[in-house]
Amino acid sequence: MPRTIARPVLLIVGLAAAVPLAAGVLSLAVSRGTANPAVDIAPVVQPGEEMPGGGATSRRSVTDRDAFSHFSYGIDPEGESRFNVGNAIFRKLWVAAPSSTQASDGLGPLYNARGCQSCHQKDGRGRPPFANWPDETAVSMFLRLSIPPETEEQKELLAAKRVLSIPDPVYGNQLQNIAIQGHDGEGHMHIAYTDVPVTLAGGQVVTLRKPTYSVTELAYGPMHPKVMLSPRVAPPMIGLGLIEAIPEADIRANADPDDANKDGISGRVNEVWSISQNDVRLGRFGWKAGEATILDQSATAAAGDIGLSNPLLPLAAGDCTAKQPTCLNAPNGNSEKHGGFELSKELLDLVAFYSQNLAVPARRGAGDDDVLKGKVLFYKSGCTACHHPSFTTGAVEGQPHLSKQDIWPYSDFLLHDMGEGLADGRPEGLADGRDWRTPPLWGVGLTEIVNGHTFLLHDGRARNVEEAILWHGGEAQHARDAYAALSREEREALVKFVNSL
Repeated sequence: MPRTIARPVLLIVGLAAAVPLAAGVLSLAVSRGTANPAVDIAPVVQPGEEMPGGGATSRRSVTDRDAFSHFSYGIDPEGESRFNVGNAIFRKLWVAAPSSTQASDGLGPLYNARGCQSCHQKDGRGRPPFANWPDETAVSMFLRLSIPPETEEQKELLAAKRVLSIPDPVYGNQLQNIAIQGHDGEGHMHIAYTDVPVTLAGGQVVTLRKPTYSVTELAYGPMHPKVMLSPRVAPPMIGLGLIEAIPEADIRANADPDDANKDGISGRVNEVWSISQNDVRLGRFGWKAGEATILDQSATAAAGDIGLSNPLLPLAAGDCTAKQPTCLNAPNGNSEKHGGFELSKELLDLVAFYSQNLAVPARRGAGDDDVLKGKVLFYKSGCTACHHPSFTTGAVEGQPHLSKQDIWPYSDFLLHDMGEGLADGRPEGLADGRDWRTPPLWGVGLTEIVNGHTFLLHDGRARNVEEAILWHGGEAQHARDAYAALSREEREALVKFVNSL
């Protein structure tokens, strides 16, 4: 469930920007410099690197679809029991109220998925509809919606960080394409792809696909004329508890918003309102670091994706707006048994615990010659300027298996300007329309085994690791160009290293 989802007024935006071309070679704008010096490293496996989740790394098989679904190693028997119950809730398919099964009613009325696992299939990575299946309904991908602030009240809410964006007045925070019986889904996301050829060293041509997004069959009238659309695929669930355990000061220490060291990298933090802590906290989760805690993320996902009220977001009609009175007045599943909500505090806490404890798989082939060669090239190309290799977690109350662990996520969890090619054109808190949080790379090479595809980036436009690299711009332009200048054999080695993580 922890995918950054709409809170009462949480949004995202944007159409894919045009990519400038010169002489048939992809050219992405650099806005913050290209100094980014190379980093030298010996071609060896560093201590602990083969266990990227530290002592919590899974010892289970990585050769089947359950590779992302194992609990943290070292968890105690009570924790294992809670994990299993949380898994059952995560996999539950909800139904519309009223229902004879009160433990499972409360779906919708408008929604994107009937359960957490519907988006995070096998606890892994979502994808856009397959291009050769034009009528496929998107389930593990949806569109965020927002508009520029129009009132002083809206501007004050943004300034105080009480909200990250302003919802569309009719369609809310996200486009919900499915509805319960008797209601209409809001509309359908449409994606059109344009081929973008890229020429690499040695003459190899790679064809990227540039997406453009629109919405058809709007059921509740027109959207706001200034609405901004931003696509989102569900990210993998592994290692979330370890990310949450990284001391805030250690993440902030890598931030350099004004590029004081003149290396061309200007990582910045996002600061967001935590609905569980009732305060402004460091954003860690989501494509733009829009959520502070796993509990926040679980609650907003329940309300926004599935339409379930819960103690942190007591919205019985989910993301429905005042312009959708039939939706607001629909029967709901709030019950005394669940504390007056559709998803009780106990169940929400179990989902959050489950999400905290999905284990990171062990590395595969970390000591292979090609992998080590690729590792050296990854460092020398400047990739680690944003994909920071390692951290040490702090103390996690009641969960010693997540505490004081040396982990290797290959992310700094900061916002970076990624250039016009990846821009969604819309701010989210302190993130502007070109900013994205560096995603962790652990487990990326297992996506095909777990989810049956290799689509990457926030909207799944990249069909493999190489395409994802070639979409990098802005602060990552130097690293992208360094990769493009490698020989074909060197590029294959670098990709093999990434897929070993």
